[in-house]
Amino acid sequence: MDSLISKPTADRTGLARRRFWLTYAGVCGLSWLLFVLAGTDYKKGAWEVWSAIYEASMTLWAPMLLGVAVFPWVRRLQKSQPAVASLFGLHTLAALLFSALWLAADFILASLLFGPEHAHATLMQAALWRTVTGVFVYVPLATGFTAVLSARQARASALATAQAESALARAELAAISGKLNPHFLFNTLNSLIALTRKDARAAETALMHFSDMLRYVLDSKRGVADRVSLREELDFVRDYLALEGLRLGARLRLVWEIDSATLDDEIPPLTLQPLVENCINHGITPSVAGGCVSISARRDALTQGLALTVQDDGAGCEPARLSPSQPQAQRQGIGLSALRRRFALDYEGRARLQVHTAPGAGFRVDIWIPQT
Repeated sequence: MDSLISKPTADRTGLARRRFWLTYAGVCGLSWLLFVLAGTDYKKGAWEVWSAIYEASMTLWAPMLLGVAVFPWVRRLQKSQPAVASLFGLHTLAALLFSALWLAADFILASLLFGPEHAHATLMQAALWRTVTGVFVYVPLATGFTAVLSARQARASALATAQAESALARAELAAISGKLNPHFLFNTLNSLIALTRKDARAAETALMHFSDMLRYVLDSKRGVADRVSLREELDFVRDYLALEGLRLGARLRLVWEIDSATLDDEIPPLTLQPLVENCINHGITPSVAGGCVSISARRDALTQGLALTVQDDGAGCEPARLSPSQPQAQRQGIGLSALRRRFALDYEGRARLQVHTAPGAGFRVDIWIPQT
């Protein structure tokens, strides 16, 4: 598994490295071309063009090659993170060394082509100017490489943050998948015990609902990253509501608005049940008169995605209570923060979850899940 994960990462790293050096080669080529154009006088004929090409090549070959060595130097400085004063001093020394190596490279090439005497004379004439030029060439090279490395580091940090958030969301969702609300289990068992004394047939039906629920939750072949059909999720929710109906009776009213064309759409498991449970616990149970839970599924006409809505007509709450910054004990909702993170990270960030609530206005959650 580790090799399967590391191979795409290595491939992306290699591709990024190749793109970087191709870009560097392109910048060098463009600089050479501009140097040629700057030194060309077309009115004087082809000889001037060739002369400009020769001058550009003789002048730029050394800094272009030396620039390759600047990149690992800048990367080493960025990793060591020296103090600002030390960093300035190190770059100053590196710029002077860059100029010295440029002079040495020119001297060696001139010696090979024209002899030591010509090379020495040229060195004496161009030493000061080449030193200044070397410093001015080193500065944009070091600055550009630093910017590239900083951008890479920022992308890596952003990726690490996204992966950490994804891991957190999956851990929370695994916790949701691994257990049902203990209060629900306790209430259901009490209702089943009472029902066996009054109506054995109804108790048997309720036990079947309970068994189906446990099978859905404890299915070891399904993880939180997998998909189930909307039909399966709705069957699970119906089993859950049937058992809650044993406790709440006529206080629990249901409205189903399900477009049959959406029943085969795929969604993450345990998408609706935590929202319905939230409606029951915070919207219906606290009210003496009970209330209504509405569940709808429809096809989005514009995007062809799946639009889901779960709402109740209960007391609602202040939107500020839904903020992740609120202490856990003061937050409203069961698994709402985990679901919010799931739909922010899953489906390549295209899925959406929105909450609408206010005191006295009930609680509604809208989910949009892409199907393509």
